[in-house]
Amino acid sequence: MQNERITFSVSQLNAEVGQRLSQGFPALWVEGEISNFTRASSGHLYLSLKDASAQVRCAMFKGRASSLKLIPKNGLKVLVRGKVGLYEPRGEYQFIIEHMEDAGVGALQRQFEELKRSLQAQGLFAPEHKQPLPALPRCIGVITSPTGAAIRDILNVLKRRCPQILVMIYPVLVQGEGSKEQIVNALRQADREQRCDVLILARGGGSIEDLWSFNEEVVAHAIHACSLPIISGVGHEIDFTIADFVADVRAPTPSAAAELVSPDMAALQTQVQRLFLQLHRYQQRRLQVAGEHLQRLQQRLENQRPTNRLQQKVQRLDELEMRLQATLLRYLHSQQQKLTNLSTRLQVQSPVRQIQQQQAQLKHWQQYLLVLIQQRLDKAHDKLQIQAGQLHTLSPLATLERGYGIVRHLETGQVIRSIAPLRLGHSVTTQVQDGSFDSIITRIQAVDPK
Repeated sequence: MQNERITFSVSQLNAEVGQRLSQGFPALWVEGEISNFTRASSGHLYLSLKDASAQVRCAMFKGRASSLKLIPKNGLKVLVRGKVGLYEPRGEYQFIIEHMEDAGVGALQRQFEELKRSLQAQGLFAPEHKQPLPALPRCIGVITSPTGAAIRDILNVLKRRCPQILVMIYPVLVQGEGSKEQIVNALRQADREQRCDVLILARGGGSIEDLWSFNEEVVAHAIHACSLPIISGVGHEIDFTIADFVADVRAPTPSAAAELVSPDMAALQTQVQRLFLQLHRYQQRRLQVAGEHLQRLQQRLENQRPTNRLQQKVQRLDELEMRLQATLLRYLHSQQQKLTNLSTRLQVQSPVRQIQQQQAQLKHWQQYLLVLIQQRLDKAHDKLQIQAGQLHTLSPLATLERGYGIVRHLETGQVIRSIAPLRLGHSVTTQVQDGSFDSIITRIQAVDPK
């Protein structure tokens, strides 16, 4: 059986290939350099993306192209997102672009997001680190370019709202080489001097590259380390920088930052006048209420006739005073009588004689005790003499006094009580009453035990 042959037309082939291409490749990001750029009258964009060794045809249709924020041109490196497709009339595959951005901007945006995640993980955006702005600052520090539109807008707003506030300008570069170092130094200087109550960190609008100094990590850490409240007013309302997230307050523009940080003196004066009127009315009401209360008290005082009551109290006090005096006199008379009786009894039973008798008896016992102690001491002394004599009789020294001696082995120091351990030639030492002498044994003779 012969195999059935499937035949495609060119159109069918291209359609099949186009379908498989679109199904086989999801949305992709491609980076390359624009060449052969053409803007058709229909509004579609046609271009090639190339690198050092290859290129691909691309198309971007009017609906997508109308929302582009950049202007495509030959030689521009871009980052595009889209899908692989096939231009069927010519059988050429192409890349259909849905989104296009500057390759440098895309890299910066990725770097921005990575730094934002890192700083958030470190806690630099935490709400507990945010400080409130002072309600009535005496001095406002402004860190910005001294020649830009931002400083003019800020000064105009402050002059209009509260011209009494002192403004200190810390001039810095706000973009380009050396700008981040100047911003960090200005923050540290303001924090060190502590002359300002709040700081405005500001610059006008611009591209992400223009605003990049406010996305530097060293600037973020300097803002976080500053003890002064900081309000960030960088760029326009749609622009967000790392400084906005770290600062205590974010304002959409430099002018808005000045509005937020400064009180409106006209509004404050109106509020003070309103509060003064409220206080005045409150005092008037209090005085009126107090006057009415005083009148009621006076009326009650008149109705109760306090003069008559006071006279009655005085009379009662006089009566109590006389009764107290009479009671006191009776008490003193009674105590005087008791004192007289006690004096009489004391004269009859005088303690002087009893004291003299006790003193005589005490003297007698003292003498008796002294005699008894002396007898005990004499008796103890006699006993001690007897014991000392007995001890002297038994003392080896007494034996030596009678002509005896103590013989010891010269080397060992042992007392010799027998001739058994002695040998001819041994050396001995003999202790007598007044000293000792050494001897050498030349003869040993045993005593007959008969």
